[in-house]
Amino acid sequence: MPANTSQIASPPTTPTARARIDALDVVRGFALCGILVVNIPPIASIGGPVTTGLSGSSEDWLGLLTVHRFFPIFSLLFGIGFALQMRSAAGRVPRPRLVLARRLLVLLGIGVLHFLVWPGDILTTYAVVGLAVLLPATWLPRWAGAGLAAALIATSLVLGGDRLVLVAGLFLLGAALVRYGVVDRIERSTRVPLVLGLVLTAVAAPLVWAQVDADLGDVLFGRVVNAAGLLLAGVYICAVLVLLRTPLRTVLHTAFAPLGRMALTNYLTATLLVGAIGLAIGGSPHDWPAAQVLLIAAAVLIVQWLWSTLWLRRFRFGPVEWLWRWATWARRPALRRS
Repeated sequence: MPANTSQIASPPTTPTARARIDALDVVRGFALCGILVVNIPPIASIGGPVTTGLSGSSEDWLGLLTVHRFFPIFSLLFGIGFALQMRSAAGRVPRPRLVLARRLLVLLGIGVLHFLVWPGDILTTYAVVGLAVLLPATWLPRWAGAGLAAALIATSLVLGGDRLVLVAGLFLLGAALVRYGVVDRIERSTRVPLVLGLVLTAVAAPLVWAQVDADLGDVLFGRVVNAAGLLLAGVYICAVLVLLRTPLRTVLHTAFAPLGRMALTNYLTATLLVGAIGLAIGGSPHDWPAAQVLLIAAAVLIVQWLWSTLWLRRFRFGPVEWLWRWATWARRPALRRS
């Protein structure tokens, strides 16, 4: 369907790597920090019951700021990244969807290996939903993809936050943002993310309040929690984009971009680091106070930031990102910086 392909692709004149969008690296690094905080108790509980994040044993404020707030950002970014890769592949190879299918299958393999270490892995879910929803949606016109994204997100909220449906909707939303050119203009405006962030905050505030104080049934509570999580995820993204238009840009870029550029490597190594810390500390991780969780997160992130910063001075990609790219394109990309 040539008409649809033209909406996805703006082929480069030479088969070079696409330019990185700095704002996406910063947002991804910021989200990596938040998701680590949520994942510390379940990762440290390896060998015990499988859980999904912070529990009521941690101070409520920490869970209120983090649980269900960061995985939507990662899901949205995954859809954006997929669409950008599709656009790049369409200008480099005659069968770009085959390249993207291979990319998702490799991610599935990485996720399965990670799942053997920690059953809370999300990569397998991303790969399966990508193959089942995101890849086939590249044949849809962009308006249909955007409409399907809205329908899936709404359906997820009605169902009380069905994870697979929500991930699929956010994937398609991210892809739609690329196909409509929003991502290409992401760093050109302060007013748009500022106004959008204020609107999302106004809508999220009563839902967050209801999550804290209201006596809700299980189904209604699930709907409130997930709706509040989606809205606050949007607020966080808008806040970062606004701050990137201020003198704090350099600080944010220095702090978060290295983590974001090596997000896959850091996501996987966090499991090893947190698991080792959990074994060293002992006890039930779900009884750890919020301050202890934050200290562990800070220690892991400092190590990962130093590692990422030093690595990226000499190399173009993180180690796992490089292997993933190699498998995606079926040829070895240059790793060292010239």
